[in-house]
Amino acid sequence: MTNLLTRTRPKVARRAQRIGLLVAAGVLAAVFLVRTLTGDIALVDLPNATQDLITLTVSVMIESLGFVILGILISVLVQVWIPDRWIVKVLPRNTAARRVVISVLGVLLPVCECGNVPLSRGLIAKGFSVPEAMTFLVAAPIVNPVTILTTYQVFGFTDGILVSRIVGGFLIANLVGWLFSQHPTPEKLLTEKFAAECALPATDDHDHSGSRWQESRDLFAREAAAVMPALVLGAFIAGLVQVAVPRSVLVTLGSNPVWSVLALMALAFVISICSNIDAFFILPFASTFMPGGIVAFLLFGPIVDIKMLAMMRTTFTTTTLVQITTVVALMSATIGFMVNFHA
Repeated sequence: MTNLLTRTRPKVARRAQRIGLLVAAGVLAAVFLVRTLTGDIALVDLPNATQDLITLTVSVMIESLGFVILGILISVLVQVWIPDRWIVKVLPRNTAARRVVISVLGVLLPVCECGNVPLSRGLIAKGFSVPEAMTFLVAAPIVNPVTILTTYQVFGFTDGILVSRIVGGFLIANLVGWLFSQHPTPEKLLTEKFAAECALPATDDHDHSGSRWQESRDLFAREAAAVMPALVLGAFIAGLVQVAVPRSVLVTLGSNPVWSVLALMALAFVISICSNIDAFFILPFASTFMPGGIVAFLLFGPIVDIKMLAMMRTTFTTTTLVQITTVVALMSATIGFMVNFHA
């Protein structure tokens, strides 16, 4: 009986992974098909709001898909191809020092926040503690060369926006990591499903039955099946909110040192734009919003937005996400206020 169950479970798992891969491929095909149709054909039979919803939803998905896939690929690389001993060897033993080093790993793994969710899942599965993976998840979208370079291209060193973003992202990440390291049982911060996956025996010394390529394919399918539906849902909600809330309402608040920060944080939460290009998006607002609002936008958006929360829900419990959002929001707002009142 035990042998029968042992033989059956891998078959069921492989079947689920194939279904997941088909779902991911279907999502990709649908996105590019809709993009092609909406780009070449005027949707005259649809109300303007519906057309806007389709356009915004598809835009968020297309902007994110490449980074999500990159994040999954790097996650597979970390879990299957990089030995456990190597990862442990390069990190300090002191927990605080480990988090400091982890918070700058984005320099070596420059994916935006869309790809950081599957990558963080891979790091946890590889043996990182939950607070360490959270530190990476929060820091990597901001403290990475692509984001730093694009922010510099847009703002240079004007009003301390670039420096505030880098330093702020580093501080927020380490604060989040430290706070959650105080949790008595960090595993309870994870969803039951993902915690069960992490509890399975794995990694460097595991038996590579078949081949690493087979294992990589199966892992890619499993991660895609977990993350892609959340991406679709998050993109749809982000598009829906953008249609429902006029941007002009937010712009009128830009001259107030407090409301400029809160308004642009709300905008960052809604638009769900990737950190690699968010500086270009927010540039037109720089003429009407105070610099602290810009900084808060550039800090809060890459860490917490509608799309990210939907994707992070595949890994963390709802309570955990509320706590992360609260800490990041308070820190982003505080840094934004400091920049405004110092300016």
